[in-house]
Amino acid sequence: MTARKSSFAPVVDERTCVLILGSLPGEASLAAACYYANPRNQFWRLLGAVIEVDLVGQNYDRRLETLLANHIGLWDSIGSATRKGSLDTALRNVAPNALASLAASLPHLRCVAFNGAKSASIGAPQLAGAGAFDLLRLPSSSPAHASLTFEAKLAEWTKLRKFLD
Repeated sequence: MTARKSSFAPVVDERTCVLILGSLPGEASLAAACYYANPRNQFWRLLGAVIEVDLVGQNYDRRLETLLANHIGLWDSIGSATRKGSLDTALRNVAPNALASLAASLPHLRCVAFNGAKSASIGAPQLAGAGAFDLLRLPSSSPAHASLTFEAKLAEWTKLRKFLD
């Protein structure tokens, strides 16, 4: 039997303008109790390039502080699910997070960005019409999504900048 896995608490504050939603933390992240802990995941590199800060060179707590200082929050579309391994295609028995409630609690929210197709498929229906913010689907930062180069992914991720100005 595959164990049920759960997302982490949201990383947000009252200044959050952009909320980035993953699907559900993978095995490396769950083991480390840190968002995007797999060193092959390009999340920290992509987001660092967007805000022009070396996030990869920071420890985890400093990364989160830097995100909040730049008005960026993190959470997951999925609250819990069963999954063998880390692939989104293996997710079963999905229970979504309360995304609309979180969004309603963020007075400066301008954009909810989905890190990959699975996050968007779970989160976008919950958030459609839920507030005066844009929904943006980004290419996944996961190492499993290797069909796009880092540069191609970054070209899409850079769209977040307009919501941070």
